[in-house]
Amino acid sequence: MNNKEGNNKRSGARPTSSRPSSNKPKPAMQKRAQGPKKVKTIVKVADTTDKVEKKPNQAPKRPKVKDEIRLNKYISNSGTCSRRDADIYIQSGNVKVNGIPVTEMGYMVKPGDVVNFDGVVLTPEKKVYILLNKPKNFTTALDEGQEFRNVLELVKGSTTSKIAPIGRMDKNTTGLLLFTNDTDMIRKFTLPSQKSSKIYQVSLDKNLKFEDLEKINKGLVLDGHRVYVEDVSYIDGEAKSEIGIQLRSANVKVVRSIFENFSYDVLRIDRVAFAGLTKKNLPRGNWRLLTEQEIINLKNV
Repeated sequence: MNNKEGNNKRSGARPTSSRPSSNKPKPAMQKRAQGPKKVKTIVKVADTTDKVEKKPNQAPKRPKVKDEIRLNKYISNSGTCSRRDADIYIQSGNVKVNGIPVTEMGYMVKPGDVVNFDGVVLTPEKKVYILLNKPKNFTTALDEGQEFRNVLELVKGSTTSKIAPIGRMDKNTTGLLLFTNDTDMIRKFTLPSQKSSKIYQVSLDKNLKFEDLEKINKGLVLDGHRVYVEDVSYIDGEAKSEIGIQLRSANVKVVRSIFENFSYDVLRIDRVAFAGLTKKNLPRGNWRLLTEQEIINLKNV
């Protein structure tokens, strides 16, 4: 054994083979087994919108139709009653649409639908708002005989719609009076809780004492009801019998009762302002249509 072989044995190294190398290509190594590839799932928007899960007992939503209107508003627009009262009739089954009773709150009426209210076919009207500067010797009442004429004569020809005044005025009361076929607005301004201010100029039979003016300014109780007065004062440049008073009530009788409570006779009452509307450019006995902005203001009062 030569030294080279001895060294190889001692070191544990394998001897170099003297066999000739093969020219055959080595087989390709197999790839290690892998799990299934993750595939991205692309969901088209169209696929999801066409398959909407419907909840139990849920009616499918009707597509919105142009110019459709809630049933209670449709009834109110016809001048029959207010929306609140219309809801009561709807719930009681007294309203039919196209011959079918409707009790669903929020039902939408489409153009061409025939609405039958308590046996009468309704025709919705366009809302009309007319402001009159009322003269004397006309009344809002219909039961005072032929001696005094009705205020409706003063606005005759202004519209073909059936209109009514907001609030009452006797023959001696003058000033602003609003007419409309908007039953919701009529109801709004006749409620005790409504917040719009009215200003009246009151003519008394004698000068108003300052202490009585102060008592009125603090408010008072009439027939068991608290009356809140926003302001009361003498009118500049006039006698102390000419008084300006501002309060929310649209009932002229309340104004008269305030001063009669302190033993004053009321000679005249003139309403000079109504919920922001004034007599500017409106002579006594004349009327005019409200502007779009004035209508918006009234609805937001």
